[in-house]
Amino acid sequence: MTNLELIAYAEQNAQSGTLLTHDQIVQLLSIAPESAEWSALGAAARRVAHTLTGDRAYLWGAIGVDFAPCSMNCDFCSLGEKWGIVRETRSYDARETVAQVREYAEAGVRWIVLRTTEFYSQDALGDMIRTIRTEVPGDYEIGLNIGEFDLAKANWLAACGVDFIYHSLRLGEGKDTRFDPKVRLSTLQAVKDSPLKLVFLVEPVGIEHTNEEIADLILLTAQYGAIVSGSMARIPVAGTPLGVHPQVSDARMAQIIAVTRLACGSCVPDICIHPGTRLAMEFGANVTVIETGSVPRDTCCCSGGKWNQFDAARAKELFAQAGYTVHQTA
Repeated sequence: MTNLELIAYAEQNAQSGTLLTHDQIVQLLSIAPESAEWSALGAAARRVAHTLTGDRAYLWGAIGVDFAPCSMNCDFCSLGEKWGIVRETRSYDARETVAQVREYAEAGVRWIVLRTTEFYSQDALGDMIRTIRTEVPGDYEIGLNIGEFDLAKANWLAACGVDFIYHSLRLGEGKDTRFDPKVRLSTLQAVKDSPLKLVFLVEPVGIEHTNEEIADLILLTAQYGAIVSGSMARIPVAGTPLGVHPQVSDARMAQIIAVTRLACGSCVPDICIHPGTRLAMEFGANVTVIETGSVPRDTCCCSGGKWNQFDAARAKELFAQAGYTVHQTA
């Protein structure tokens, strides 16, 4: 098929409950950004987003609970102790975390995730989740972005009141990270086998990643039953090994969003872009992220503020410009 024929086929196929093939995904990812075919790809993905979501958009609020050097030393992460960027530690206590969760909930954030470095106490997180549930009523969902765990721990987290887990097999896993890909996959399987829901983005996307690598992960998100897929750009952090490479363009990120939307269709109806851009929303993203606290894509702890001054009001404004309305519940 030509590119335009494949775009038309993918749009027609999006509600069938079947995924595009690896070769088809690679073909769509190979379209030249800012070409006429790229525009057609984005328009088709936006139409599919309209059909599958009813133009409902959602916010995802992340809270980096601890700002501390991490011994895993991922090549894109500012928190790696080898890079010497983070020299002090800072942790949100229960009072600060509850206050931030309340702010997100009152702003209409649907998914609120607590993010920690690899070795943060999971028992302490369990206590924090129970405190949040007691002190912050609302229709939001609470999740974690933490280290590796097995099925027993997944079931325990669900019993503590956790709704979902953010976890991924990252691009360059085992090469740009010190993690064993098999262990990452075992955690994804534990989530799938538990009551927890999974959020899994293709990330961190850089200019160094091939269409084939990106296609592999798009399919993997659906294979593990993610309720939200999408993509996150690798932010170049000066002083990290990958900080010398420029950030992927907004046009390329929008293309990856559009391809993910068409490739996964009704299998993964909610598609997230991070950092949020109006272009990616116009190419089919209906979820975006606001962050506070420790951010592994920056050299400071955004205590009390939002990363890049991107807050709920700004996210809602961009979604409105792209034809969506933000809701807190499905």
